Amino acid sequence: MFRAELFNPDQWADIFIRAGAKYIVITSKHHDGFCLWPNKDADRDWGRPWNSVDAGPHQDLLEAVKKAVEARGIKFGIYYSLYEWYNPLWLTNKELYVTKHMISQFKDVVTRYAPAVIFADGEWDLTSAQWKTPELLAWLFNDSPCMDYVAVDDRWGKETRQKDGGYYTSEMGAGLKDASHPWEENHAMGDSYGYNRAENIDNYRTGRELVLMLVDLVSRGGNLLLDIGPTADGRIPGFMQDRLLDIGDWLKVNGEAIYGTRYAGRDCQWSWGKRPGQAYGTYMVKYNLMEQIGQKPKNGISVKQAFFTKKLDALYAITPGWPPDPMVLRDVRVPAGCQITMLGVPGKLKYKVRGKDLIIYPPNLRPGEAPCYYAFTFKIPGGDILPE
Repeated sequence: MFRAELFNPDQWADIFIRAGAKYIVITSKHHDGFCLWPNKDADRDWGRPWNSVDAGPHQDLLEAVKKAVEARGIKFGIYYSLYEWYNPLWLTNKELYVTKHMISQFKDVVTRYAPAVIFADGEWDLTSAQWKTPELLAWLFNDSPCMDYVAVDDRWGKETRQKDGGYYTSEMGAGLKDASHPWEENHAMGDSYGYNRAENIDNYRTGRELVLMLVDLVSRGGNLLLDIGPTADGRIPGFMQDRLLDIGDWLKVNGEAIYGTRYAGRDCQWSWGKRPGQAYGTYMVKYNLMEQIGQKPKNGISVKQAFFTKKLDALYAITPGWPPDPMVLRDVRVPAGCQITMLGVPGKLKYKVRGKDLIIYPPNLRPGEAPCYYAFTFKIPGGDILPE
């Protein structure tokens, strides 16, 4: 059923550009072991054609996507599952599977495509020593064609998540608490990774939810890797494209407050009220961001009124929804003569400083004149966060 007859890598890449993506991570091989490149190990050890050139689409899908995205300046990354659910070697001799199949296959895909990002997965049954990943990573960082620039995640043995790796990962949750180590939240648009034909519109997050999720994660120092699993005929479903364009349209105005920013020292400003708890972890942590945002408390529960990001020369305050008039930012320092603006709106804004509070008066706009939807960004040159 997997034929990818409507697959158009250039159309994919154009959507990624319009979405504001800076890197992509394509599944080179998931836990089913089927490879999206011409790999001899898969065919040999499964005993049948088990890659996308010898079966199904009869195309090297990794090569097609790599060429399309890199031609547009997007970094190319791969997801690679260490284990395979029903591989005959895995089921009968795990050590032989590692030495004969997994290592050889990993070196093949890395040598062919020299990815900028490698998202390993499926590591949880064995230790890193049993997977031989220390030796494999030594090869990656010393002898592979991408050794000088590749970034890797933390899934290289059942003991390594959020302990080892270039960046830590969380999945279908709230990301991590702070910026003490680089991290990335991996999230689906709906409730499933990949395309699930049983899901309907109510299973999918809106453009507003996805934009605010991005802002929330970045304010804590993280990245967002958003799943857009395609259909069997090779299309990114139209409603997924629509969500991507919602994000991209917002980033056209506000990308300055996202790209290249760092944790500002405080991720957000809370209203008065009891702050809700938020757990962080590796997988399926409850994350109800839409219940946590606003300007006034909800039934006595505090909400996030603004998110903060920072560059060397500016502080950014991003409000979920149009800001109140005036917008009071607590514990913010600004230099004398600071010219505060709203991204996407010409001209400087009126403001005043009262103690440790910065009071900003938003622009007076008519309906339809707002620069974007969902969230709005104040740029505060030379601004800084004070301890609460």
